[in-house]
Amino acid sequence: MTGQVKPRAIWPVLAAVFLSGCISTTATPVVKAPQQASSTTTSAKVSAQKAAKQFVSVVQTVEPVAERECRARVPRANCDFQIVIDEAPGKAPNAYQTLDKNGRPVIAFNLALIAAVRNADELAFVMGHETAHHVAGHIDRQQKNAAAGAVIFAGLAVLTGADPNAVQSAQELGAAVGARSYSKEFELEADALGTIITKKAGYNPLVGAEFFTRIPDPGNRFLGTHPPNAARIETVRRVNSQI
Repeated sequence: MTGQVKPRAIWPVLAAVFLSGCISTTATPVVKAPQQASSTTTSAKVSAQKAAKQFVSVVQTVEPVAERECRARVPRANCDFQIVIDEAPGKAPNAYQTLDKNGRPVIAFNLALIAAVRNADELAFVMGHETAHHVAGHIDRQQKNAAAGAVIFAGLAVLTGADPNAVQSAQELGAAVGARSYSKEFELEADALGTIITKKAGYNPLVGAEFFTRIPDPGNRFLGTHPPNAARIETVRRVNSQI
């Protein structure tokens, strides 16, 4: 049938949405400090060493707490977190959660983020937040939203008599819109559960959330992927006061 939606066609789109930026590295969280110029001061080198030591300490402390929280909330899920490092230079500070080919949850940090945090509380909160995305099943939920958006947009294109190329374009647009539909809510959910994980690991989530005061505020844009920073900080304060 001309213009019929082919379900398999949405998977390249979903792969681009959910697996972009995936990294391949060892499971052991070994930090390599960025290359330093010969004129680098001793204090800068010490700072890099301190950041590496802090990262390893936070991983060793937060990861088992996140696993316990995961198993308690979703007993059938794979809660064996793999912590990896993106060593590619020149990237903005970033951390994200994804899944490997076997469904194991992967939490990735790049070197810029490890260097950007001001204390262990901030790093612990970022890790708690990313592990919370997995506990809450956000990748699966986002994939379902994307698939539903692809079907709806493609279906509307078919009803308007669009040709196969236009249907495919509508399908791709629908997947992108569907994936973004609840992304702000997912971020706030991860902030809330991340607060619990951070506190149970012995860190201060209120201090950790101060990281939001130093990153660009996305505001409250239509189809934006992240909520306003103020909303995120308020979520942390609210949840922290209840635990």
